Amino acid sequence: MIKFTKMQGLGNDYVYMDAIHQKIENESSLAQFVSNRHFGIGSDGLILICKSDVADFKMRMFNSDGSEAEMCGNGIRCVGKFVYDKGFTDKTTVTIETLAGIKTLELNTKDGKVETVKVDMGEPILTPKEIPVISDEEPVKNLMLEAEGRKFKITCVSMGNPHTITEVEDTEKFDVEKYGKVLEVDKAFPNKTNVEFIQIVDKNHVKMRVWERGAGETLACGTGACATAVACYLNGKTDRNVEVELLGGKLYIEWNEENNHIYMTGPAVTVFEGMLDYE
Repeated sequence: MIKFTKMQGLGNDYVYMDAIHQKIENESSLAQFVSNRHFGIGSDGLILICKSDVADFKMRMFNSDGSEAEMCGNGIRCVGKFVYDKGFTDKTTVTIETLAGIKTLELNTKDGKVETVKVDMGEPILTPKEIPVISDEEPVKNLMLEAEGRKFKITCVSMGNPHTITEVEDTEKFDVEKYGKVLEVDKAFPNKTNVEFIQIVDKNHVKMRVWERGAGETLACGTGACATAVACYLNGKTDRNVEVELLGGKLYIEWNEENNHIYMTGPAVTVFEGMLDYE
């Protein structure tokens, strides 16, 4: 039997498991099982909280298709809540090791529980080879791609995982699945890509829908919101402080001019806990 906690950040939901005090095996197939919304628990993926030699804790994140991803912005906020609420730490500033580097979290508590989390997401990556994307332009702001007979002007940013941002007229009416699944696997992206379709409301407000690599459309994507804020500023569309409105709610993104770091603030919520009989 495996203990688990279902958590969500703006509707971007994951199954969280303590891999410090219990043994977790076959992570990829386990992620596929728990993510299934009909035969499993139902989630966008699986996140494991592990020991770390270089930070307070380590986060391993698996998409619903079983693939391991570098980082998840909404997921890491819930990791902060998990380790604090369960008494793994009493610190309100914690470091989390990820495949995208070590991230620092500031935990905002109320009545002894974490309510919101501010994450230092580090510096955005704009070098094509490091994103990765096949392009001679740096930063990549004018990449033209075609999907299902429609042309898209693309900006590319990595927040530890690759993101492709493109502006559309109306995110509410846009067919995210039709175009997202094609752009995700475009030959320009050696490791595939997450795709953000955005609508500029004003200099401090952007609407966004996301097609996540390996998961399809989700209600929110923290790294995607950060990448969107970077892309919008690079293209002169917004200021450095942006409210990103997703299907699941709002994230507040700051691109700090002094240290070049991206800061993301948003909620972390525990949905329920349980025991899983899985072999």
